[in-house]
Amino acid sequence: MTPTEYIATFQLEHPGYSSYPQDYQPYIPLNKSRFLRIVKQGVINQELTEMIGAINEKQDWVIITEPWCGDAAQIVPYLFKMAEQNPLINVDVQLRDSNSEIDSYLSHGKMSIPKLIVRNKEGADRFVWGPRPQKLEAIYLELKNKNENIDDMKTILQKWYNEDKGKEIQDEIMELIKAK
Repeated sequence: MTPTEYIATFQLEHPGYSSYPQDYQPYIPLNKSRFLRIVKQGVINQELTEMIGAINEKQDWVIITEPWCGDAAQIVPYLFKMAEQNPLINVDVQLRDSNSEIDSYLSHGKMSIPKLIVRNKEGADRFVWGPRPQKLEAIYLELKNKNENIDDMKTILQKWYNEDKGKEIQDEIMELIKAK
């Protein structure tokens, strides 16, 4: 699906909304608000803008996500903004639980999202990124290993995203682009 089609999945009237797990549905309106805030206020730094603008061959950016995912609400808008910097980048959004490619891109054996798979014009993977910035992934794993309360974990992760403002995501994507 396109980014526009993905944004529509946040709507209560979207045909797939009722198919989301019942306990995940309350997160969707909150994630929609966070997502749209970043769409409106998030900024891609100049170095990354120039780097993406210099891509001179077609690329496909596959983004595996779900509207109920808190990390995705913080990350996917930045990925969309990055892709908008170059018309040679085609974005294909896949919902993790609807025939996506997630089984080929597990994190620690789990179907963690979001995932960004960047492919060259021949369809070969250039790089894969996700499910969250490495610094935050380390914090998340530490909290999980300490059996931290899930609500406290969510608060800690959200605070990190609010303070970071997409910087780490952009830095990591820049490094992956440079490396290829």
